Amino acid sequence: MKWLPPIKRCGGGCGGRGLGIAAILYITVDYLREISPPLHSRVQPILWSLLALTVVVRIPFYRHWSAEFRSAIPFVASVFFLLFTLLFEALSVRFVTAVLGLDWHRNTPPLPDTGQWLLLALNEKLPLLVVDTLRAHIIGLHHFLMLFIMLGFSVLFDSIKAPGLGLGARYIFTMAIGRFLRAISFVPTILPSARPWCASARFGVPGYPHRWAQKYYVPYASDSNAISELIRKDFAYAEVGEYLSDYHPDWGMMNFLIDILRPTPSEGSSWYHLLKKAGGGCNDLIYSGHMLVAVLTAMAWTEAYGGFSSGFIWLLVMHSAQREVRERHHYTVDCVAAIYVGVLLWKMTGLIWSARDLGRDKRLSKLEKVQSKLTQAAKDSDIEKVRELLKEVAPDNSEVPYGQKSKFNWLFPCTIIFSTLTMVLVAFILTSDG
Repeated sequence: MKWLPPIKRCGGGCGGRGLGIAAILYITVDYLREISPPLHSRVQPILWSLLALTVVVRIPFYRHWSAEFRSAIPFVASVFFLLFTLLFEALSVRFVTAVLGLDWHRNTPPLPDTGQWLLLALNEKLPLLVVDTLRAHIIGLHHFLMLFIMLGFSVLFDSIKAPGLGLGARYIFTMAIGRFLRAISFVPTILPSARPWCASARFGVPGYPHRWAQKYYVPYASDSNAISELIRKDFAYAEVGEYLSDYHPDWGMMNFLIDILRPTPSEGSSWYHLLKKAGGGCNDLIYSGHMLVAVLTAMAWTEAYGGFSSGFIWLLVMHSAQREVRERHHYTVDCVAAIYVGVLLWKMTGLIWSARDLGRDKRLSKLEKVQSKLTQAAKDSDIEKVRELLKEVAPDNSEVPYGQKSKFNWLFPCTIIFSTLTMVLVAFILTSDG
């Protein structure tokens, strides 16, 4: 039937290859900071200005603000959920560093890591250019966050399917689950850092163990006979003597955190200040949080946009993984675990976070109801009847260009743009130290 419009599908991005080119350009321009800092300081503001200008120009022509509005509440709820899990993770990071004391961190050797051995062996075999490329600081945590922000804003150009806030809500929700699972993974079993000097350089916790560790760990840490007896009795039988006491500031209602954070007089009197210093921690925090963010960005990019740029993003993920191991920020197992956890979490949330598929199913259900009528109208060459039936199946007609709506309706998109850009700025500040 010649009058029926063709079905438009998003394969590799409805908006063409522009997003992939923009991603490559962003990474390339930002890498100038390593090659030519003066050139980077001139070119980067120009790129940021162009990207921001193109986003602002497209706002009046975006057709799906009603879908974005429906996704606003899940998006905000996901942000608060992520903030809660980040707070829990910060408490956990400080605890696993503080509970054993700085002496343990300084004196405990790193675990043997065959992944590190492999990279050192490849340094001897591969050409110098390849090794230098593997060592290069091409991409960091904030780059992956920015790549996802670019992916989310590309909905304005029809590069991905609307709503962009729906994709953002799923990304943040999945990351929150991943951060929570990470925290409950590294707290139960404390592993030594691949960088033994890290804790002393970043934390001011006491050098001796907490009284919990003094009673339940220290007497049995190195004596095999004591461990055997502990297993037989299943009771902490060793006499510890008098416990070494900790500093106890007055935190009021937050005093319960003292045993978890183990503050010292030199670190100030604010518990919140201690959490800000937690950063990425200094133990082996299985699995890698950096790699989780990288994998979730790659999964979101592959599913929502696809195309050649997805392969480019995954190459960046692999490069980041080997750098995490090479620079001893993590053991190999942390990066491997983060990759499959990120993939599985993204697939899992896809089963419960699928507003797009729900809308499609509703339209298919409507289509099934009018299918016989549509077929009969086509046989009768009744164009008006066909158009009327197709309108019943088509998406909500309220999603029209925003320029045709009241000025009051500009409040929502402006709020969304401002809030998102603020989140980007905060994320960059918080991740500036890696």
